[in-house]
Amino acid sequence: MSDTPVEQMSFEQAMKELEAVVGQLERGDVALDQSIALYERGAALKKRCEDELKRAEEKVAAITLDAEGAPTGTKPVEGL
Repeated sequence: MSDTPVEQMSFEQAMKELEAVVGQLERGDVALDQSIALYERGAALKKRCEDELKRAEEKVAAITLDAEGAPTGTKPVEGL
């Protein structure tokens, strides 16, 4: 686990660490207390990734509007 606070991580950093956390939990080779800490860290990392994806989706949606706010024909990215 990284010492970097989750709220300071980039999407890529959070995703990489989340994958590592999930891997550790799936192996099941950690003590109960550590599993709980990993689960909590994983939940925070998941939220960080979701927040960053939402922010990216909003940026894409904003880019697809012209100066008057009318759609330019491009749709926002869906599923993010």
